[in-house]
Amino acid sequence: MSKNFEVEMLLDIKTPMRDGVNLSSDIYLPKSDGPFPVILMRTPYSNNGDDIVKTSISYANRGYACVIQDVRGRWDSDGEYYPFHQEAKDGYDTQEWISKQRWCDGNIGMIGGSYLGAVQWLSAPLKSNHLKAIVPRVMCTDYYNGLVHPGGTFQLNVMMTWGMRTSGRTAQTIDYHNWTKAFHSLPLADLGGSTGRSMAFWQDWHEHQNDDEYWDEVNTERRFSDIEVPALIMGGWYDLYATDAFDNFNGMRQQGGSELARQSQLIMGPWPHRLSQSTKTGDIDFGSPSKIDLDGIERRWLNRWMLGEDNGVDDEAPLRLFIMGTNEWRDEQEWPLARTDWQTWNLHSEGRANTARGDGTISLIESGEELPDTFTYDPEFPVQTIGGNNCCSPDIVPWGPYDQRPVENRGDVLCFTTEPMDSDFEVTGPVKLKLYASTDAVDTDWTAKLVDVSPDGYAKNLCDSIIRARYRKGFEKSDLLKPGRVYDYDLYVGVTANVFKAGHRIRLEISSSNFPRFDRNLNTGATLGYDSEVKVATQKVFHSSKYPSHIVLPVIQRT
Repeated sequence: MSKNFEVEMLLDIKTPMRDGVNLSSDIYLPKSDGPFPVILMRTPYSNNGDDIVKTSISYANRGYACVIQDVRGRWDSDGEYYPFHQEAKDGYDTQEWISKQRWCDGNIGMIGGSYLGAVQWLSAPLKSNHLKAIVPRVMCTDYYNGLVHPGGTFQLNVMMTWGMRTSGRTAQTIDYHNWTKAFHSLPLADLGGSTGRSMAFWQDWHEHQNDDEYWDEVNTERRFSDIEVPALIMGGWYDLYATDAFDNFNGMRQQGGSELARQSQLIMGPWPHRLSQSTKTGDIDFGSPSKIDLDGIERRWLNRWMLGEDNGVDDEAPLRLFIMGTNEWRDEQEWPLARTDWQTWNLHSEGRANTARGDGTISLIESGEELPDTFTYDPEFPVQTIGGNNCCSPDIVPWGPYDQRPVENRGDVLCFTTEPMDSDFEVTGPVKLKLYASTDAVDTDWTAKLVDVSPDGYAKNLCDSIIRARYRKGFEKSDLLKPGRVYDYDLYVGVTANVFKAGHRIRLEISSSNFPRFDRNLNTGATLGYDSEVKVATQKVFHSSKYPSHIVLPVIQRT
């Protein structure tokens, strides 16, 4: 395809939806005889921003028409904005409208990340005959567990900062808030009282604490079989949607509604939410190989499925992973990897695993008769978030890998650590924890974090997660605890691809808070988000023959 077209711009073109609301579309056309294949981007962040306009012009230079649309209720589009729930129908209606324009050849592809990825996943199951391919970057398809209520908690930092930024028709500044005060304010549902800003969707997020019909309405994870177009998925190990990237990949490969859909692919790099913008994420520079041309890869994908270009995409491995530690790319065929050696590493201590200086260990030796480890969880003094799978304001709450030793010096953080590795030890895949624990509260949280400890003591976080005890049986309804009883919890710690170099150690952190990434469990069992009373809880973690707490590591043999 020629790369020399000049570009014609058609701005603020009113695009009618089925209910009569007009959305604003900016259109970039090659100055040539049409019709053209069309790239569609739908955004709440303004269709007039520099980056998105440059992307559109670049595609138009190459012979694609490009449509950038402000979603309903944002910027130049009419209607009222409400996150996610209106994007399926609006996306489909836009695709149908585009297909009827003289400059469209009937082929539409969608691109974009984060919310721009959400609108792709939400509209694809409606099966427009004109949609041929999608390239969703960094987005979940289960908005309950993937975004708003992971593990049954409330993803406080993201929902408050992102929600406030997008709460008006145009971008809202959040630079002048006292975030320490805002994050700590109770009751949590009273956002207006803590920040001066009221948002209808904030209230709805708190009203729908269970995974109910409100969340099912926008859950594409349950509708992969309705998607008939191939998806090129892009994600990062330190993005908040790292786990979701693989759920989407497997969902499309295994359940996609056509042979083409089941040819979907995934690229996973050592990146935060902003993919491949730098070789450095958090504290760690992953080297020049880590930064790749995702836009060029995206264009090859679209050229294949929209233009029928025989460019080898069909023959490429469906999975491309960046392996941290050795800092190299590797092609794979499936997830988890078929050659995975699932190893059970058991927790041990003499009851003093508190802090990294305690006696907590992990080994392949089975648990014996050991004392449980005890700590106090005080919601007034939660464990601080230091990096990790966060978004979208690293100046407020950092993202990526950082030294976890400040956290590991706290008495309410249990640390279980291996002996130094004799040789390079690769862990690539989903990491799971079976935890046996008790509390003297009727509800509490349990957190887990996988850490790579260097010989000099630097403790690099790899992945982490949380479970709210009342949702240990599932997210459809809550079930409070009986104080003092030992319960078993299944924590999906996360996904990673990391080589623990010889001399490094593997560490597992266990605690009851990770704040302000997640809201604090106040331990009272009251209605979440509407309570201000705080209870201090005494927590016990068990590791014995009766209660064998352990972590399952996906080990890959190095050749």
